[in-house]
This record gives sequence, C-alpha cells and structure tokens, in this order.
Amino acid sequence: MRPLGLLLLLAALAGAGLPPPPAPSSPPPPPSPPSGPAPPSAQCLGSRCFALFWEARSFAGAGAGCAAGGGRLLRAASTVEAEAAAVLRGGRAGGVWLGLRLPEGRCAQARRGPLRGFQWAAGDERSDYEAWAGGGPAEGACGPRCALVGAALRWEERACEAPADGFLCEYTYPDGTCAPLAAAAAARYATPFGARDGDLSALPPGTTARLPGLPLRLVCRARPDGAPPAWAAAAPGAWPCRLAGGGCEGRCREDAQGRPSCTCPEGAALGADGRSCLSPCARLRCQHQCAPHGPRAVCLCHEGYRLGADGRSCRDVDDCLAQPGPCEQRCVNTAGGFLCRCFAGYTLVDGRCTKNEHLCFYSSCQQDCLVENGTLRCACFEGFAPDPGDPRRCLRFCNRSRCPAQCDPHTGDSCYCPDGYIIEEHEDGAKVCTDIDECDEGYCDGDCRNLFGGYECVSGGPGPASQRPDFEGSGDATLFSTQRPLPTSVPPRGGRSPGTLVAIVVSTVLSFVALAAVVYCFLKKLDPPQTKVDYKCQQLETEVVMEPVGPQSTSYKQKM
Repeated sequence: MRPLGLLLLLAALAGAGLPPPPAPSSPPPPPSPPSGPAPPSAQCLGSRCFALFWEARSFAGAGAGCAAGGGRLLRAASTVEAEAAAVLRGGRAGGVWLGLRLPEGRCAQARRGPLRGFQWAAGDERSDYEAWAGGGPAEGACGPRCALVGAALRWEERACEAPADGFLCEYTYPDGTCAPLAAAAAARYATPFGARDGDLSALPPGTTARLPGLPLRLVCRARPDGAPPAWAAAAPGAWPCRLAGGGCEGRCREDAQGRPSCTCPEGAALGADGRSCLSPCARLRCQHQCAPHGPRAVCLCHEGYRLGADGRSCRDVDDCLAQPGPCEQRCVNTAGGFLCRCFAGYTLVDGRCTKNEHLCFYSSCQQDCLVENGTLRCACFEGFAPDPGDPRRCLRFCNRSRCPAQCDPHTGDSCYCPDGYIIEEHEDGAKVCTDIDECDEGYCDGDCRNLFGGYECVSGGPGPASQRPDFEGSGDATLFSTQRPLPTSVPPRGGRSPGTLVAIVVSTVLSFVALAAVVYCFLKKLDPPQTKVDYKCQQLETEVVMEPVGPQSTSYKQKM
C-alpha cells in the first residue's frame, strides 16, 4: 500500500489547478494502453490521474508517450502539483520532462511572469508557481527550449531534442472514474495509460479488472446518459454479487448453488444484458409522451398529432381538412396546428375576416378613422392633433393667433385652449382662444419673437421664461427656445389680456356691493322694531361671471 501522505497529497491535487477540458458530446472509445513499459509510479484520485515514466525520450517523444494513453505532459502550475511530481519521482536521480517549453521565435523575458515567456503544453502561460534553477533562463534566450525537473526538484531548461531520463504525464476524465471492486483485494487492474496497480483508489474509464480464480473480465465503461462510469462485462448476466453488486441495476441475488442473477423493481423489466432495468416507457421509446400504467405503458401525442400505426410515432393532423373548416376564408396547415388567412380586401380581426372598409367599426379612434391598404389609422378633425402618448386620441391644436375654444356643447362651459393661448369672450358670447404674446412678459433677456403658442429668444440669454416648466432653452445658444407645445387643458403662466383685467375689476366691485347689502340686512334685524309695520329685507341675488385664468370658463353664482 502507498503511504497515506501520497493519498492526501494527490487528493488535494485533484481539486487544484485548472478545471478539466469539457467533455465531448459523445464519449470516445477507451484508449488502448501505450506501447512501452508501464509507469512505475501512478495514482488516480477524483477525475485526475498522474503517472511517471522512466524512459529516455526527447520532449516531443515524451509528449507522444502521454498522448498515447489519452493524456499530456504534466502542467505543474501550483505548489501542490510540484510536490506531487516530487512524490512520484520517489527520490530517484535524473531529470524528467514537464509540459513547459519556449516556442520557436519567442525569447525569454523576466517581465513575462513566472514562466519567463515559456508556455504549458496546452498553450497558456498561467501559473501560480515557479521553481527555476539559477534564477531562471537567460534574458533574451530564444526558443525552442524545454524545461525538466532535475534531482533538486528545480526547473532546468534544455534543448528540446535532447533526451531526458523520463517524463511526467497527467490524465483528466471529466465523466468520472470507477471505484475499486469491493471484496476483491486480489484484483489486478490495467489502466488505459498502462498503469498496473492493485492499490489505485480510483480507476478511469477503459480500465480492465481480472480476478484470480474467476473466468471474468470486467471493464470500467462510461455511460451515454451522463451517469458516472460503471463496471460492465462483455458476457450478459450477473457476476458474483460481492463484486460491485453483480453489475445489477436493480438487486443481485444468488441461489442455493451460488449462481447470481439480477432482478428489477415492479414496473421495470430486465434488459438484454441481464443486468440493466428498463421501465415500460424506456422499452416503448415514444416519440412524444409516455403514460406508464403498472407493468405496461402507452404512447401519447401532443395536440394536433395522431398516434401512428406502430404505437410509438406521432403524425401531424391536417386541421384544414376538417368539416366544417376551422377558418372563415383560408386555412394554412402547420406542424401541430393551423393558421387562418383572409382574401384580398379583408383583414383578420378577432378571428374573423372583415372588409377593409368596415374596419373603422372595430376601431377605438376618438374622432376619425382611415383605412389605407388594409391598415387602420386614427385621424383628427380640423383644429386637433394626435396625442403623442396615445395616437387614438386627439388634442386641441391651433396654428393661428385666434382659434375657437373647445367647450361643452350642452352648457357652453368647460372650455379648453391649447397651451400658449388664453380664453377671451367676445361681445356676442363666443369664447375664443387668443395667443399669448410671451415677448411682452419679458421671457427673453434680448430680442424675442412671438410664435403661435410659443416664442423664440433670438439673442441674449433666457429671461424669466427659463423658470417655466415648458422652457427648453440653454444660455449658451443663439436660438434658445422654440415653443410649439401640444394642446393641453392647463394654461401657461403669463400675462392677462386687457379684457380679462376689466372682468376681474368688475367682479371685485360687485362682490363688495353684495357684501355691503348683507351687512346692512344683518344690522336692520338687530335694530328693535319701532312700529308694527314689518320691514322685510329681500335677499339680493347677484350672478357674477368671472373670467378664469385657465382655459376653462366657469360661472360663479352668489346668493345673498
């Protein structure tokens, strides 16, 4: 048995270093053992194996020797791997190749990291460890040069064509390894890379096992379903139950004469190899779905498919051949379904073909609706513009100095104007939206040009207008703001027209008159009556029409 220190060291090594390369899509056949002597020192733990071959070879020959067993020269990129190489050497003198070389056309440089410009056999330069002898390769020395581990466990460079006393290999098995056969201490193993050792703690796929006294040859095989490798035999049937459970997927039993056999759980059947267990669904191999029912099972198909005559495959159903057909005009069959289409001049709306000229009946346009080439589009009446947030709705818009206000058609109240306009009432009672001249309000520090619903600062910096929420100018440009706001029911901040100011003054005067009348009536009631004549103060009813600041005109009525 090997010392416990070697097992602990290699256990740490199994988790150190770089991750193994990805597994191929289909596992390759187990490699044949390489020609030449078996490695005198080898160990496998986890998914990695390591071996030392004492055979004089050049660097290229050593790499070929490792590749023959499915591996590569050792990548000693950490202290743990370096110590593993020392343990595998066993204190023997001589130099052994590592997988480290300086490619042709490249020169050694200290600033290129621990490897000084050398590369591992995989082509990378990553390393957390270095052990150069004599301070490393000479600065500026050019390749090809290769590295080996000497008797002092230091890296020494040498010509790649020169022979070394041996070479260190590593092997990676991403699918896992097999455990040694229990109760078979006398078993002899042969790994794919040539190691023959009864004390290996893990065995890679392709390893064969022979047991003295039994005409039995077992092989560690990778399984295609992604499960860990398992022991198998070429001949069908179970082997002695004490050896890896007889290879049974279910249970292994031996009769009175000691003959082993495998049994499977209820609902599963024994496979042709006499060891695997197959469920009813595994035996049927249904194309879509399988429904197990006790020891039997039935195949099912997805919607739109029909079960084939073989009871396993599923065939598409042509839904368009159904009577009556599933579509109103045209039907296109698809895999597992169908699509409905319409004739020219019709459009599919909610599963039905509608004439293009009737599409507006299904629209949610607020004002007008247009149909162009089978495509529905909402439109707005004159004086309105589409809402940027919802093209189905329309907002009031004015591109003149005066536009009629949008008012409730029943009451004449609740009037609206576009942003940048104010409501004014004419002598005939009509309410009109009048453009606000922002230039009169001092919105610009320099020259100002009034626009319909906005303004432009054509020179100088922005004045008070820069404090408005709709101001978009900046102080370092010649043209500071172009106000073309979209319609809104909220009026802009700004000055009031002369008509508005007169309305406010008149409303204020009438309010004071009404208040004085109320005070007079109250004082008369407090004065004791002098005669039997009843004095009656009639409440005054005053209707005050106020012109609001906003775009909505509202009548305020006060009863005194």
